[in-house]
Amino acid sequence: MAAEKTRSASGVPGLDEVLHGGLISGRLYLVDGEPGAGKTTLALQYLMQGVREGEPTLYVTLSETAGELRAGAQSHGWTLDGIEIVELIVDEDELFGDSELTMYHPSEVELNETTKRILQAVERFKPRRMVLDSLSELRLLAQTSLRYRRQILALKQFFIGRGCTVLFLDDRSTDGMDTQVHSIAHGVIALDRSVPDYGPVLRQLRVNKFRGSDFISGQQDLLIRHGGLEVFPRLTAHEHGMPYRRDIVPSGVRALDDLLGGGIERGTATLLVGPAGSGKSTIAAQYAVAATRRGAHAAVFTFEEGRTLLLDRLKGLGMAVDEGVGPGKLLVRQIDAAEVLPSQFTNMVRDSVEKDGAAVVVIDSINGYLNAMPEERALTIQLHELLNYLNNHGVATFLVATQSGMLGAGMRNPIDASYLADAVVPFRMYEHAGAVCKAISVVKKRSGPHEDTIRQLWFNAQGVHLGPPLAHLRGVLSGVPVELERAANQKAEPGDDRAG
Repeated sequence: MAAEKTRSASGVPGLDEVLHGGLISGRLYLVDGEPGAGKTTLALQYLMQGVREGEPTLYVTLSETAGELRAGAQSHGWTLDGIEIVELIVDEDELFGDSELTMYHPSEVELNETTKRILQAVERFKPRRMVLDSLSELRLLAQTSLRYRRQILALKQFFIGRGCTVLFLDDRSTDGMDTQVHSIAHGVIALDRSVPDYGPVLRQLRVNKFRGSDFISGQQDLLIRHGGLEVFPRLTAHEHGMPYRRDIVPSGVRALDDLLGGGIERGTATLLVGPAGSGKSTIAAQYAVAATRRGAHAAVFTFEEGRTLLLDRLKGLGMAVDEGVGPGKLLVRQIDAAEVLPSQFTNMVRDSVEKDGAAVVVIDSINGYLNAMPEERALTIQLHELLNYLNNHGVATFLVATQSGMLGAGMRNPIDASYLADAVVPFRMYEHAGAVCKAISVVKKRSGPHEDTIRQLWFNAQGVHLGPPLAHLRGVLSGVPVELERAANQKAEPGDDRAG
């Protein structure tokens, strides 16, 4: 039986999950990306993790000075104490001193001399973790691809057996992909960035190669902020789950539970769809508040309505809540669609479920979620994974979707998510007796029977109320219903016969 591979923690939140445990120790990895993509930040976080674990670390720089590295670290609130920094650029004293060389820059020395100094530093400090920044300097010195490849191979052979995990940084200064190092390295981590038409720069991390281990493939969202890089792994629902009982999740409103055939089950997703102002968000919040009153934890992620406004509105409906995390508490988190990354939002939901134990999750609304995604197809796929993940954890999920338009057939959905949901609850506004009324019904429920009726819905200081089935009206869903008795009388009048 082969010995288990020792892992080297990256020190970057989320990256070890992508790598299924971290880098494999004693191997050589390439981290490439354009200038400003975050290569140096990632490298420093890796070395600082080594310092925390008591390992000797080494940073060899052929471009930035030690002072520039420390200044960059300071901007994140870091100190590089414990990291040995070897710069192959002269310091200020040498520039203005009487030394034979007035500047010691990699482009002005032979490749072999530069490589020799790198190896001497390794022999001297015997690091367990090392960063070489950057390969573009070695490429310039080598001048030919053959000589460059031979030098990289020589460095790889030198590190094998020394128990040192090495990160080579590359700024993609060549035209096209540098396949020389890609083929030699044990793993390749690419950092990408793009500038959208509106909003902040979008950053992503991609593992192109990782010998000897599985990993999460594809693009992973990435943020660089004060404190360093944070990776938000792409959610793969089949890798997550826990056993649970498919219990009923009641709303606390008897008529609403009757409409849904007894209530909503754990491990299902319910889509609440209708025009603005029809009561969707309030019904979703009713389920969340009812869960907290039973001692469970619930979370509401709101893209449109402000947190304070939502809490005040619930209080006005008699739904005063104990806000926070943990049993019996409601978390209300306001999301800025222009600032949040898709996988970042997914990880917020995961934290509420895995760390805080949320039994009910409300996403209000899909419209705001759509604005946080690059394209509709990506939204559908990611939403499918998120709902599967929540179902696998026994969470009762409520999705709010706001239709454009107010009445009748002119209403349109922002995206067709009905097939993703286990239950679909439409809301309608309709005109009756000189007033604008609200109606609620159920058109789909996979997990059991439900009423086929349409009921009036209203709210007051005592909470949520549903009336008896609107059996006396026809055309409620069209927005302009008529009384069935009046319609029958109109049909019986012989006026049309006289006109003939």
